[in-house]
Amino acid sequence: MKLIKLLVFLLVFTSCKHEILNEITIQEDVQFLADDALEGRQTGTNGEQKAAKYIAERFKNLGLTPKGTDGYFQVFSFKPKTDPHQEVKYNVKDGDSTITGTNVLGFIDNKADNTVIIGAHYDHLGYGAEGSLFRGEKKEIHNGADDNASGVAVLLNLAQKLKAKNTNNNYLFITFSGEEMGLLGSNYYTKNPTIDNKKANYMINMDMVGRLKADSTLAVYGVGTSPIFKQTLQAHNNRFKLVQKESGVGPSDHTSFYNSDIPVLHFFTGQHEDYHKPSDDTERLHFNGMQIISNYIFEIITDLDNNGKLPFRKTKNESDEVPRFKVGLGVIPDYLFDGKGMRIDGISEDKPAQKANLQKGDIVVKLGDSTVFDMMSYMKVLATFKEGDKTNITVDRQGTMVDAVIQF
Repeated sequence: MKLIKLLVFLLVFTSCKHEILNEITIQEDVQFLADDALEGRQTGTNGEQKAAKYIAERFKNLGLTPKGTDGYFQVFSFKPKTDPHQEVKYNVKDGDSTITGTNVLGFIDNKADNTVIIGAHYDHLGYGAEGSLFRGEKKEIHNGADDNASGVAVLLNLAQKLKAKNTNNNYLFITFSGEEMGLLGSNYYTKNPTIDNKKANYMINMDMVGRLKADSTLAVYGVGTSPIFKQTLQAHNNRFKLVQKESGVGPSDHTSFYNSDIPVLHFFTGQHEDYHKPSDDTERLHFNGMQIISNYIFEIITDLDNNGKLPFRKTKNESDEVPRFKVGLGVIPDYLFDGKGMRIDGISEDKPAQKANLQKGDIVVKLGDSTVFDMMSYMKVLATFKEGDKTNITVDRQGTMVDAVIQF
């Protein structure tokens, strides 16, 4: 544990009265949040509470005022879903089956009419809760450095930049609990807001922003939720290969705000083979890339500061078009790849792709008799197969076409 981490740990979790320095870096915030001492920050655990207290202390020392229901905290209890289609019941008391989550909220009050909400979830999977992709026999801590200590660290960096800047809006910073269990913290907040949702100007969400790739691809979701977003993103982009998605619906906390008719932007550097595994650790992050992303988001916020209250626009839910399939290749797709085909970003152990000797970086261009043009065409053809089927597959491996046989 580095000296600064040890210092911060002691300051937060003892009665020491010295202040934490404001100038804590993105890397130092990630190192604390993704340390083994927090045991993977699973919702309702002591590790998550340590993270919540750390974030609250960072808010305090950055000069943010509390905006929870109990100081910086907004506590909610819930009974986990047994059926994925059932509604979550909040604030229930049912013995050991009830879990308590804690959102952490800090506020910059510029006495403005409207408030920009900046969010990131801080919970993760503990020792391998539901959703883990780890297949080892022994339980291991899932530290979630990219998912989502990275988003929280960029949020804290933005809070530092926005203090006493861009005074035409107020700024509410929320780190959400319960995201991994179904966007529970953000859902709870939008139903129990500490600032009137009608006063919310727009919401920015950061989830997995720690793995900026060599080609600087950055995905931004929700660009269709307000008419001004696309031109603003382009006006300040001199670094990124932007992949823009219209829909305000996706598997992260911005969805809760979109469903409350609030414009949203969600930033994401892409999926990777360490996703939801113990190997998602601090040393694998691109810290300079995170700082560049923070600077970019700050420029966007600054530009939007003079535009008054942004109009909200409904978007087509792209996830409605995703077909259901009974089998899989056992790969992690590169969701940011915009060439022809479906690029493989990771291979799962003992699955059809590995057995067929496919490799990370292969681009699937044909599956069965169908040409694969993009992610959607890949999913549509995959949905035509069932367990036990055998078919041919063609991949582009660094310019060479390689044929193999897949057994589902």
